[in-house]
Amino acid sequence: MNTFQVDIIEQCKQNNRAAQLKLYNQYCDGMYTVAMRFVKDSMEAEDIVQEAFIKAFAKLNQYKAEVTFGAWLKRIVVNKSIDCLKSKKQHLQELDEVHLKVVDSSYENEWLVDDTMTLDEIKGAIQKLPDKYRYVVMLYLVEGYDHQEISEILNISEIASRTQLSRGKSKLKELLTPIKNGTRS
Repeated sequence: MNTFQVDIIEQCKQNNRAAQLKLYNQYCDGMYTVAMRFVKDSMEAEDIVQEAFIKAFAKLNQYKAEVTFGAWLKRIVVNKSIDCLKSKKQHLQELDEVHLKVVDSSYENEWLVDDTMTLDEIKGAIQKLPDKYRYVVMLYLVEGYDHQEISEILNISEIASRTQLSRGKSKLKELLTPIKNGTRS
């Protein structure tokens, strides 16, 4: 982290409103985009970003610079987004771990999407996934979290994260596979 960033964060810890505004302006657009990926409603996304910044500023003394400030803030935004979805009765369904299949890690490296796919088609297909798969797929493929982080965010085991990702990728692949006449299902 550069010294300018360290200085702003230190000023924010001292409740310097000008520094807080600088930090907010630096990250608000990116965090809004993250929230929108989850909630799909601009008003809710704005609320999530505001709540995330309030929480971040209140808990800034807990920030230890082990990761970038942006990554730390993004984690707060993701958690707030998922909390918002849960509060709207879109709860994640628990999987009985006894019935989870073992995921072959080499499968993850073989998974590819047809080059003719557009980003909008892929995003649309992700939105059609059941919630329990969509959240893991988004956190893993879009947000770049690993299974340990996903298990902490969603309060599921790493095995459940791997399984839900595998099943989500399978469903996503089905949604993105062209059928004989060139149209997609």
